[in-house]
Amino acid sequence: MPFPVLAKQVIFEGRVQGVGFRYTVKDLSRGFDVFGTVRNLADGSVELQVMGEPDEVESFIKEIAEESNVAHHIKNLIARKVPLLENCSGFRIIA
Repeated sequence: MPFPVLAKQVIFEGRVQGVGFRYTVKDLSRGFDVFGTVRNLADGSVELQVMGEPDEVESFIKEIAEESNVAHHIKNLIARKVPLLENCSGFRIIA
């Protein structure tokens, strides 16, 4: 039986652009068994799309929001489950 898989979209709000946020998220992803993307949005927020085993996904999001060197820039985050990501391998920054 395959492991359960969870996909989430997380919108990080605050001073999250121009502070190395996307690069920090990509670097942190190496420590977790997750796949996905991170990108800047036009409204100044950053969108994370991440998929993996539920514990890995939740731990990854928590690491970003609470433990990372950019956590203090986050004023709010909105997370929701999304359909599984297709054609996703590795973790990358989208321009």
